[in-house]
Amino acid sequence: MKVVGIMSGTSMDGTDLALCDVDHKDGRWSVNLVAAQTFPYDEKWRIRLSQLRYQNAEVFAKTDVFYGRYLGETVRNFLSSHRESADLIASHGHTIFHDPTRWLTCQIGDGATMNAVTRIPVVSGFRRADVALGGQGAPLVGLGDDLLYPEYDFCLNLGGFCNISAIHKGRRIAFDISPCNIVLNRLARESGQSYDKDGEVAAQGEVIYPLLKRLDEIPFYQQGYPKSLGREWINREFWHIVRDFDTEPVADRMKTLVVHIARQIANAIHTLNENHGQGTRMLITGGGAHNPVLIDHLRSETEAVTDIPDSGLVDFKEAMIFALLGALRVGNMTNTLNSATGASQAWVSGSLDGDFSKLI
Repeated sequence: MKVVGIMSGTSMDGTDLALCDVDHKDGRWSVNLVAAQTFPYDEKWRIRLSQLRYQNAEVFAKTDVFYGRYLGETVRNFLSSHRESADLIASHGHTIFHDPTRWLTCQIGDGATMNAVTRIPVVSGFRRADVALGGQGAPLVGLGDDLLYPEYDFCLNLGGFCNISAIHKGRRIAFDISPCNIVLNRLARESGQSYDKDGEVAAQGEVIYPLLKRLDEIPFYQQGYPKSLGREWINREFWHIVRDFDTEPVADRMKTLVVHIARQIANAIHTLNENHGQGTRMLITGGGAHNPVLIDHLRSETEAVTDIPDSGLVDFKEAMIFALLGALRVGNMTNTLNSATGASQAWVSGSLDGDFSKLI
């Protein structure tokens, strides 16, 4: 089937749409990218989404519906501009709350509204069932890595947060490692930029070692997996440390964060691989893959062979995998891995809106 995968990440750069041919043949799944596009958020949407956690119930409910309408209209315009059609929409939505220790995760973007606007069946709310079963609800892409990229020892995503999946002791595991673009973009905005293009700001900086030491000592990094991160964690555990050094140049703070991120990724790989990456292959995707300073530091910290694919896979891998998870949901097949999330069992996750009679 043709599936539009939708991903809106914590880095707040925009909404990724990936129209994919999803196929299951000879026991193997394939997801081929037909068309893809990122729709940047204007300032109004960026502020509304980032501040929604602080609003009252009525504003929250309205935004859930309005954002569902926005996604539906975006899908409709995307398909029209590419002269394509779709059988299914699989939407991650935009995360407003994520605190699985309190059984809480919430991604807005009302599926019924999306279906009403597009007249295309919609799968949404992928994370909630896993959290209800005691899991982290994240990362969910490990199943896609397992089915689509089994030749890699590690699959690393450098998005708002960086997360990794790997086969470890005979099973697929996945977990969040550290914040990534979400904190780099915050610093970039101090220089009037939405992000640090090509790592130019970081390249000019020097490491602030007292800041690096305090960041490296954050307790989360000593926790075992499964584990996941959210904005709440950044505000509570991370960003106040960076603010303590706000008299230092932006370039120095940016360089320090880049080194910190690379070190935490290397530590995660070392934990999973007693060979410290020697002879192993790692697929790197996500916006951070376009940051040469981050990639250079990462390569200096680990001996894994790093593979950065074409820009389509780099920029749209998560949207492509949610297209796959949506197809699995329609087929009533398991689309979450409890070995990755820590849930009590693997599950068929996602809410359905629309007429699925032609797909099931």
